[in-house]
Amino acid sequence: MIKAFPKMNEKQPSYQDGMDLRDWFAGLALQSIIIKTVVNHNIENREADNNYDATLAYGYADAMMKERNDRMEEKTSVPKD
Repeated sequence: MIKAFPKMNEKQPSYQDGMDLRDWFAGLALQSIIIKTVVNHNIENREADNNYDATLAYGYADAMMKERNDRMEEKTSVPKD
């Protein structure tokens, strides 16, 4: 899993810990979802919407991960003649 904030572990020379990039993207998306709800004054029945909001945030995160992977593949692909 790709990490958003990898840290080098002093005992092992590999990247460990840190938040998953997908979780980071979902958190960013969730902030916007919550702000939009508050700005639109749709704060009633928030508990019922929390699961939907989390699902929506991870949907955005998955789309961002896919786009990121597609762009990384484009950068590393060898042009075909």
